[in-house]
Amino acid sequence: MKIAIVVIGDELLLGQVADVNSSEIARRFTPYGVTIESVAIVGDDGAAMRRAIADGLAHADAVITTGGLGPTRDDITKSVMMEIFGGELRLDKDMLRNVEEVFRRRGLKLNELTRTQAMVPTSCTPIANAVGTAPIMWFERDDKVLVAMPGVPFETREMLGREVVPRLLRRFGIEISEIAHRHLIVTGITESDLAEHLADWEDKLPEGYHLAYLPTPGIIRLRLDGPAGKKIDSLFAELKELTAGYAIAEEDLTIAQILLKEAVRRGVTFATAESCTGGNIARSVTQIPGSSEAYKGSIVAYCNEVKANMLDVSRDDLASFGAVSLPVVRQMAEGAARVIGADLAVATSGIAGPGGAVEGKPVGTVCIAATFRGKTVSDTFHFPGTRDRVIERSTATALLMALKLLKTND
Repeated sequence: MKIAIVVIGDELLLGQVADVNSSEIARRFTPYGVTIESVAIVGDDGAAMRRAIADGLAHADAVITTGGLGPTRDDITKSVMMEIFGGELRLDKDMLRNVEEVFRRRGLKLNELTRTQAMVPTSCTPIANAVGTAPIMWFERDDKVLVAMPGVPFETREMLGREVVPRLLRRFGIEISEIAHRHLIVTGITESDLAEHLADWEDKLPEGYHLAYLPTPGIIRLRLDGPAGKKIDSLFAELKELTAGYAIAEEDLTIAQILLKEAVRRGVTFATAESCTGGNIARSVTQIPGSSEAYKGSIVAYCNEVKANMLDVSRDDLASFGAVSLPVVRQMAEGAARVIGADLAVATSGIAGPGGAVEGKPVGTVCIAATFRGKTVSDTFHFPGTRDRVIERSTATALLMALKLLKTND
């Protein structure tokens, strides 16, 4: 089965909003052996939409569109669909009841403009949107399927799981349990070195099985896909053996999720003291549901006064070594553990750029320290790239340092 994705919206073409819907659609379907034939981003322009949809229908079994289903004048997806599939707009009473229920749950009064969300082409089968007002529209012609979905990412994500994925898989005879996937999180090795290390094993994978490399700062996510059953389990066991020195988790988790899970399992609390990362480590942890089970808090010590006053960093060391130094960052970590009352703490201090470089400390220089029940480790790193990239790499490296310290000193 092949799927073409058409993402609709001027805001996407102008770069004002990032497209997350196409990656979500691909992520939901590819584990079942579905091929994503193409992804097209088009503006709120009827001719461009028709061309993209026609191309998708010509080369794929199904087309999924997102966007353009709202009640405003620039939302023209319905009219374009009627040009392609025929029909006319009609008020669907079931869809209207769904819109009314959504507004009732939100404590809002339904206006006439939003009421038009229940107007759908007679050529489609409408599917109620459980988390929004714009219904999904299902069209079929010449054994091809087009599914028009709302563009709000939350609604797209929810309705893919609830309706679109299972319906499309059934429509094309794909068993939902047919394809399985196994995840392994690896660190301490580059993607190229890992690929070389696994090359012989990959070459011997049976037909229908595939290993994907998904690198992110600090880690590489490996995903093994293949038919469900004992074979994929045995292949995964081989993969774990080959990566024994590098694997840190067997689930599709972020570094923050792995650290939190390990801390909760061990009954360990942890905290952060951040300078150059400016609270980004804390954010990566606190966005995880249940993080309060282990995470106690953070001190963003951006200036030297805060480092000295709140974390008890030596003013002499700040003057002698500078804020971006191992003596200072070690004291930051130890101070955070002491002040916040945590078993484990990690700290960062660096030069994220684009300015701030000094002799011997170029932009991208970052000192990181972690402390756990009296033992402190630290190191200096040099991360190339933009300010955002330095912060991202620093965050991942700090979390990994804390995780390794926790695992080796339990």
